[in-house]
Amino acid sequence: MVDLTALLSDLATESEQLDALVAALPPQEWERPTPAEGWTIAHQIAHLAWTDHVARLAATDADAFYASVTAAPDPGRLVDDGAVAFLAPPAVLLTRWREGRSALATALAAAPAGEKLPWYGTRMSPASMATARIMETWAHGEDVAGALGVTRPVTDRLRHIAYLGFRTVGHSFAAHGRAVPTAPVRVELTAPGGQTWAFGPADATDRVTGPALDFCLLVTRRRHRADTALIATGPVADGWLDVAQAFAGPPGTGRAPRTTASGAQP
Repeated sequence: MVDLTALLSDLATESEQLDALVAALPPQEWERPTPAEGWTIAHQIAHLAWTDHVARLAATDADAFYASVTAAPDPGRLVDDGAVAFLAPPAVLLTRWREGRSALATALAAAPAGEKLPWYGTRMSPASMATARIMETWAHGEDVAGALGVTRPVTDRLRHIAYLGFRTVGHSFAAHGRAVPTAPVRVELTAPGGQTWAFGPADATDRVTGPALDFCLLVTRRRHRADTALIATGPVADGWLDVAQAFAGPPGTGRAPRTTASGAQP
């Protein structure tokens, strides 16, 4: 059984580590561009604050959540518009994010066991929602760290993201308009501590192997496949690495490769 309390504790730690990166930044630094085109550090934190807000609605008031979706003037711009709507001066934005993530944790902890919460194109258990929030917080934290030129410690919290990435094989193909394969995929990843994280049938012909960090960067679409050490065996696994996506919604353009055909930085 999934331990929701442990998930929420990991979510709080992930959030606190990102909070520590931005809390002391002077206001002008919040306008620093991040690797996500058109998004500053402020946009990244505003996005997390907005997503925490709508996730709390999903956990406490499904009607209000659905109303927020139907009221969107352009569903294709829901994510970008949500980030813009939550932009504020840094001190205000920081407080908004802190209060919102705390309220979400309280709401998820109070959600009835077995309940499925509404989300964009799917329904999620409280534990899955918490896992998705860990994934989002880590991924947007990578963008903030990239903007600041900081390399963050790699921790075992990546296992949550790796598992979510594995669970969303079918979603990844569907999000890109491709037929969902029926063949299973085995994923074997080298964890930060050197152990192996394995998901999927041990006898699956299609396999993905490599560093857990690279896999998490790929499924959050923070790295191009060409810039990872992941190895795909079999046509389904190979096709998956081109479209892997652990989050709901449209895939976006993804990140351009950092290396040329010769392996040199462009």
